[in-house]
Amino acid sequence: MENYGKPEYWGRYLTRVEGASEGLTKDEISLLHKNGTKLMPIYNEFRRAIGESNGRVAAMNAAYHAKRLGIRKGTFIFANIEKFMEVDSAWIKGFVNYLYNSDYKPGFYHDPTEGGFKAAFCQAVSEELRVQTQAILWSAKEDPGVTNAKDAPQFNPLTVDCQSNTWAWQYGRDSEVCPIDTNLIDRRLFQQLH
Repeated sequence: MENYGKPEYWGRYLTRVEGASEGLTKDEISLLHKNGTKLMPIYNEFRRAIGESNGRVAAMNAAYHAKRLGIRKGTFIFANIEKFMEVDSAWIKGFVNYLYNSDYKPGFYHDPTEGGFKAAFCQAVSEELRVQTQAILWSAKEDPGVTNAKDAPQFNPLTVDCQSNTWAWQYGRDSEVCPIDTNLIDRRLFQQLH
């Protein structure tokens, strides 16, 4: 906190994935809340994002883990779509449609310049309006780099090439001082974090 200040929110993975992430715990959520920090849940327990049924299963698992951890209804859960992953529009539609009919809301953490997410998302939007109206995007394009809140840039994320709701932007990654990323989010999203 001495380098970057106290965070208003904290992005954390819902589950433990070997070699990628440690899972969130109820104790960690309690500690965050006691310190006035909201939670931005991320789900990454999948290696490919192909096929509608696989998208529904990923969303079902994400919702299960969110409920298990006591994450409140109406919170966005962000699927972590890495730039090296295979992804198609069917998976995106499956993820969105399952969460739309659940206690949680769909979001996607993605790279807007590399990988297949941009094309797959825009195809999904052209096939089903619900994807555009219900899903929130978290753009991971690290520019200008890690800063403290006082020196943060204006909210200006790179977006996909179609209508979307890009409400989060990771503008800095892997600080040399401590292992954090820096993000800006729209107030509409902030109000719906856990």
